[in-house]
Amino acid sequence: MTIKNQFLAIGLAVITTLSGCSENQANEQITDQQETRTVGDANAQAAAEAETKTILFFGNSLTAGYGLDDPDQAFPALIQQKIDSLDLPYKVINAGLSGETTAGGKSRVDWLLKKQQVDVFVLELGANDGLRGIATEETYANLKAIIEKVRASNPDVEIVLTGMQVPPSMGQKYSIDFREVFTRVAQEENVALVPFLLEGVGGEADLNQSDGIHPTEEGQRILASNVWEILQPLLQEKGPA
Repeated sequence: MTIKNQFLAIGLAVITTLSGCSENQANEQITDQQETRTVGDANAQAAAEAETKTILFFGNSLTAGYGLDDPDQAFPALIQQKIDSLDLPYKVINAGLSGETTAGGKSRVDWLLKKQQVDVFVLELGANDGLRGIATEETYANLKAIIEKVRASNPDVEIVLTGMQVPPSMGQKYSIDFREVFTRVAQEENVALVPFLLEGVGGEADLNQSDGIHPTEEGQRILASNVWEILQPLLQEKGPA
């Protein structure tokens, strides 16, 4: 190889080496930028999660969505859809338990309150008390006790109580006394009240399953609207922390 060709070969080797270094540096910069974005996205997500408040739906089979093909057809999940559509910082937890009475709820609520802070508490219990003919004063005392436990866990909690009624077949006096339990508790405890959760659904055969008690998918949508009418203003007033 001539001296000229040797110089050309050395020059090409240097250029190739420098080119490789520049490419590596560029790749390292891209990687650093990607890592920075990833960390930034993670921090933003963590901040958003920290600002997100919890709504706990505490109830019986109506809340749990008994008999539905998909739990997302139950009214708490439909409420979450409404929340998401408005970009409100709330997540819904469905703590419905089929067959639950107010006495059972009073015992169960402590365990749930230990698991997470509850910012909004939707109390949907009492229907099974009514169907079993439990004394209205017992239902009244249990609902108040549940509310007191929730407030002891978080004094700033917002509470929504869903009213319930029983058919006249339970006796006129019992039916009236039972309905008034929810009004009394709401007034005395200063909580928001959905006057009658099953408004527009109760007694409507085409909106209930074959048992005549549990709402169909369409019936659950009406329940969601009944609750949302009372719940939405509270969420928009409360807003992020």
